[in-house]
Amino acid sequence: MKGLFKYFKGYRVQCVLGPLFKLLEASFELLVPLVVAAIIDTGIKTENRTYIIQMCAVMVVLGIVGLICSVTAQYFAARAAVGFTKKLRHALFEKIQGFSYTQLDKLGTATVITRMTSDTNQVQTGVNLTLRLLLRSPFVVLGAMVMAFTIDIKSALIFAVTIPVLSVIVFGIMLISIPLYKKVQSHLDGVTQTTRESLTGARVIRAFALESSETDTFRQRNDMLTKVQRFVGKISALMNPLTYAIINAAIVWLIHTGALRVYSGVLSPGQVVALYNYMSQILIELIKFASLIISITKSAACAKRISDVLNITSLPDNAVEPMPENKDIEFKNVSLRYADAGDNTLTDISFKAYQGQTVGIIGGTGSGKTSLVNLIPAFYKATSGKILIGGKEISQIDTDVLRQNVAVVPQHAVLFSGTIRENMLWGNSGATDIQIQKALKIAQASDIISAKENGLDSIIEQNGRNLSGGQRQRLTIARALVKNAPFLILDDSSCALDYATDARLRSALKNLENKPTTFIVSQRTSSIKHADIIIVLDDGHAVGIGTHEQLLESCEVYREIYESQYKKEGKI
Repeated sequence: MKGLFKYFKGYRVQCVLGPLFKLLEASFELLVPLVVAAIIDTGIKTENRTYIIQMCAVMVVLGIVGLICSVTAQYFAARAAVGFTKKLRHALFEKIQGFSYTQLDKLGTATVITRMTSDTNQVQTGVNLTLRLLLRSPFVVLGAMVMAFTIDIKSALIFAVTIPVLSVIVFGIMLISIPLYKKVQSHLDGVTQTTRESLTGARVIRAFALESSETDTFRQRNDMLTKVQRFVGKISALMNPLTYAIINAAIVWLIHTGALRVYSGVLSPGQVVALYNYMSQILIELIKFASLIISITKSAACAKRISDVLNITSLPDNAVEPMPENKDIEFKNVSLRYADAGDNTLTDISFKAYQGQTVGIIGGTGSGKTSLVNLIPAFYKATSGKILIGGKEISQIDTDVLRQNVAVVPQHAVLFSGTIRENMLWGNSGATDIQIQKALKIAQASDIISAKENGLDSIIEQNGRNLSGGQRQRLTIARALVKNAPFLILDDSSCALDYATDARLRSALKNLENKPTTFIVSQRTSSIKHADIIIVLDDGHAVGIGTHEQLLESCEVYREIYESQYKKEGKI
């Protein structure tokens, strides 16, 4: 967690001034019992009303100055905490953006969301409280003990015994609680995951009438979270009653000792009251400190979880080579195995596609089609074999440069909240409206714009909720075309399109001026039958590579797919 301290840069002055003003406030507070003692021993004893008024005025001044110091400390602490968390959240988001698909798969979406939201908020609270109270409470406790020794050494020995006992209780509970609060946050990840899945898949859940099942799953995870929270809460709850019991026992002991020493003439009544006030201050501060320790414990657990993410080493990418002018792409005995998987997803894939050609990829569900195209922009690294572009391995090409040359239409159409124009500019921020309109026309999406009152300035809701599945797919295709990249990957991006629209789209893509090397992943043979090369996958193996006519003669898997689709339509 030490690595998190660098995010305080720029707020070091606030980190010093916040505690400093709190210590000043505490110093004024420690003077109050002495003023009260003076009022009792001098003012009341001699019935000097003027002196009493003067001392009361001194107490008011101490209170006002203390209030000013407290507000100032709160201001600096809040600025430092908010600024620190802002930098931390930005660094965490930037780190997550740099993760590979493999690392994101390992972390999981739910835990990433929890660490970006709940954990960072908890850390912000912890930093704020730490700057305001972490030094103040021990300072008041030790200061009260020192002031007690200046009044009477024998009575102050009660303080010297009480404070270590309380410290053992406070820090003992803290050490037990830290790992338990980390466990609480882990269970919170599970609740977040269930909630997210239920919200994103609400329509599917209702379609299968599984609301009660999902409710039961959420209840189980929520009950587990509650159980752990209650357990750690019981341990933390021991702090207040234990500290109260010890402090009150010490106060009884102090009053008894003080009374005897007043009777013997060693102490004055005002001094006993001052000792009592110092013990009360210790009680108040230790209660604050106990709550502070609980909050810091939670924050420390959350900070550790954030630090774990920030300490994840991104996959090395030392490649700085530019993109070759020759865009021929070749797979040589390429295999892929996902992390912690028992077997290869792709095995010994070899083919070559020349610049401007269309490559069709077909196969059954789970055959590895998406995995294959994900290797081209290096979303995943090949376990073995080589992927060459213009004779140069993609591992030698700078990843950012590589991905700038690849336009991807994902399997699940993803649009972001904003205008249609803003979504279209994702791949090419400098694209003109003419270029956007051209891409929309090729993607068969011009009718979507013409039907909107505001055209390109029409609003798209999050995930394109105000669009149909086919409209989302066509707009994501248009977004990829606006990028005008040498490589175009269409990952089953026409599954929501009717056959006529799909045919027009393929015809428009074929007649592009600067035709990219296009990879079409599809379940339909009609979508890829005119491709220059068709790769047939079966359980991660390339069981056939060739043209449509060649595969009908030589590849049984392809022939079965083709016949199963066309027989239904009465075409063969």
